[in-house]
Amino acid sequence: MAETKKENWFKRTWKRIKKYFRELRSELKKVVWPTPKQVLKNTAIVIGCVVAVGVFIWVFDFVAQVGIDALISAVH
Repeated sequence: MAETKKENWFKRTWKRIKKYFRELRSELKKVVWPTPKQVLKNTAIVIGCVVAVGVFIWVFDFVAQVGIDALISAVH
């Protein structure tokens, strides 16, 4: 039986790298990039949500602190 010789490790690796970038380029052509207006709108929504959650956590923390202080003062 004739044995087939494997390709050099560097050649195999280089072929894989080339294939990866070829496929990456092909996939990036399919991407639908958002318009600057959409990016601005989405950024505003994210900032609004972050502020709303921050305020909610601040209020919850304040109420919890007042409750704990009242509980501690009632025990003493």
